[in-house]
Amino acid sequence: MSTSMSSLLQAAAEVAQLAATHAMQWYRTGVTVETKSDGSPVTIADRDAERVAREWLTTRFPKDGLFGEEFGIERPEATRRWILDPIDGTKAFIRGVPLWGTLVACCEGDTVLAGAACYPVVNELVAAAPGEGCWWNGSRAAVSDVSSLRHATALITDERFVERPHRGAQWRSLSGEVGVARTWGDCYGYLLVATGRAEIMVDDIVNPWDAAAIMPIITEAGGVFTDWEGRATAFGGDSIATNAALAASTRSILRDTALGVQL
Repeated sequence: MSTSMSSLLQAAAEVAQLAATHAMQWYRTGVTVETKSDGSPVTIADRDAERVAREWLTTRFPKDGLFGEEFGIERPEATRRWILDPIDGTKAFIRGVPLWGTLVACCEGDTVLAGAACYPVVNELVAAAPGEGCWWNGSRAAVSDVSSLRHATALITDERFVERPHRGAQWRSLSGEVGVARTWGDCYGYLLVATGRAEIMVDDIVNPWDAAAIMPIITEAGGVFTDWEGRATAFGGDSIATNAALAASTRSILRDTALGVQL
């Protein structure tokens, strides 16, 4: 028997909150930091939060696959899979900065069926599923209606890491047009867009566990989520999230700047 979208939405929210709460026991405790093979940091909080999420999901959805940042793929043959990022923003976490969260998505192929993000330090939970809306601490979330770039806030995780060809110029062009440009990044930036507190969030490099949960959160809040090529996907390797009013103009600036640099 298939599981309804609303049930998947509820499950994603519940397991995101469970794992985030579990990670909190190490927050601001001086936890030991290790370096992974890709150079990114990891702690026992990341690993144990993902372990708790995997156990919860395996108990309730034993036939579903699992794909997490820390422990890879389990049951890869499954039609449906859960994608996990136990701590998105580990660098913030280890410095005691509250702008980190736990991300959980449920997918069939590249179609995201539900996504949730829990930010335990700031006590915010946002979850969404196609046709079910985006819910922020129990109330409907909505992107802003700001339609002028000069009144918009644009965010990026870290502008130093816009390293792919032309991307630095693209970001600088966009940030020069908006009223406010900030590096309130990682998953927190997408929360701000989905809840109308910022208008644009871009990331030059994202993994599936970074983006899958975010896509329905942005779109069900009335926004637009694409990769840098304009494709509506969470699996393009990069991402742009905007409110609806600035979707076209934002992507036009990024595209035209890239073309100008190439010429």
